[in-house]
Amino acid sequence: MSGYEVTKRNRVRLLPDRGRYDRDVVHAIIDEALLCHVGFVDDGQPVVIPTLHARKDDLLYLHGSRGNAMLKHLQAGHPVCVTITHLDGIVFARSAFHHSVNYRSVVLFGHGRLIEDAAEKMTALALLTEHVARGRWDDTRVPNEKELKLTSVVEFRIESASAKVRTGPPKDDEDDYALRHWAGVLPFRRQSLPPVPDPKLPDDISVPEYVSGYKRPGEK
Repeated sequence: MSGYEVTKRNRVRLLPDRGRYDRDVVHAIIDEALLCHVGFVDDGQPVVIPTLHARKDDLLYLHGSRGNAMLKHLQAGHPVCVTITHLDGIVFARSAFHHSVNYRSVVLFGHGRLIEDAAEKMTALALLTEHVARGRWDDTRVPNEKELKLTSVVEFRIESASAKVRTGPPKDDEDDYALRHWAGVLPFRRQSLPPVPDPKLPDDISVPEYVSGYKRPGEK
């Protein structure tokens, strides 16, 4: 899959060797995340809102109540920046200056549009539900007409994007390698805990595999 064009808008300037523009890399980081952060300017005030998302090709789907200010901003056609970060570990260096973290992040630029067609809207809601847990859409009641009217779904087209990735051990100054301070990486990983059933759930309904064996895309 081809990469995103490198432009003034998406070029990684600080530590450019960590920059990635390949669509496969960008999309994998998006798909593994449960949440994204949407940045926009509302009446001169910068605002960043966390929200669920789902992706198909270069389209990102976001949803919320009809009065949601972020979605109104998007559907009005204003520019938006979406970010996602995975923290993979703390990097302990010998010097305080070179402490860091291992991470994978993306910055996405684009514009949105309100989805008004009912069938298209339902398809987007299915994508959002499946992004949270694959198999859930077919194992739940789908939105009714009233719920659809109360919900806004916006399609955000990724027009420009870049990823930034840090991996590996600390990078100390050469003279500091002789210092007797512990150095290395403390890896992080996401871990789901045993599911807790709703107290009102009948005893004869078992935990579905997509819950008991929950994993995000890309996880082993």
